[in-house]
This record gives sequence, C-alpha cells and structure tokens, in this order.
Amino acid sequence: MIARLLRSFGYAASGIVSAVRREPNMRIHLAAAGCVTLLGALLGIARLEWALLLLAMGMVVTAELMNTAVERAVDLNTLEPHPLAKAAKDTAAGAVLAAAVFAAVIGAVIFIPHLWRLIT
Repeated sequence: MIARLLRSFGYAASGIVSAVRREPNMRIHLAAAGCVTLLGALLGIARLEWALLLLAMGMVVTAELMNTAVERAVDLNTLEPHPLAKAAKDTAAGAVLAAAVFAAVIGAVIFIPHLWRLIT
C-alpha cells in the first residue's frame, strides 16, 4: 500500500517536471511566482497575505497543469483539427487566463498598499 502511494507521488512529480520542461508558460508562471515570493519577503507581508498569495499561485500552477493535460489528451485523440478539440483546448487555456487574472488582482490588492507606503 505504501509502495503504491509512493509510486503515485512519483507519477505526479513526473507530470509536474514534464510540464516545467515542455511548457514555456509553466516556466513563466513559476518565474512570476518566484518574483511574487521575493517581493512578499522584501515587503514583510502578513501571514494572511502570504496565504492568499500562495493560494493564488497554486491556483495558476494547477490550472496550467490541467491545461497541459487537456492539450495532451486532445492531441492524443485527434490527428486532424476538430471544432470540439479546439473548444476543449481553448476552454482549458481560458481557465489558465482566468486564474492568472484573478491572481494578478489578488497580488495588486496585497502589494499596492505596501508599495504605496514606501513611495509616500
């Protein structure tokens, strides 16, 4: 049972590593998360602010992983362009965009007041 659980974690880690290696947008999201983390540390944000930022970053990375899975599954199933394949891929990409926009709004709500205090 434990071996099966560990194997499952290995498969999951392999999927994450594959997405990081093959998906430029995943690397962009991770770089943005790194910048957000650095800025949060420099500004000394509160614990609740950290929780919100971590939730937002996790939401974006999770959406990107799901988008990658949908794209690969659709590519496996269809050799020719198909309206349903396009709709599935576009919708999955839209989920990433929505997650990223909401994450950016959360970041702005948290960081703007801290940055404003620094410049005034």
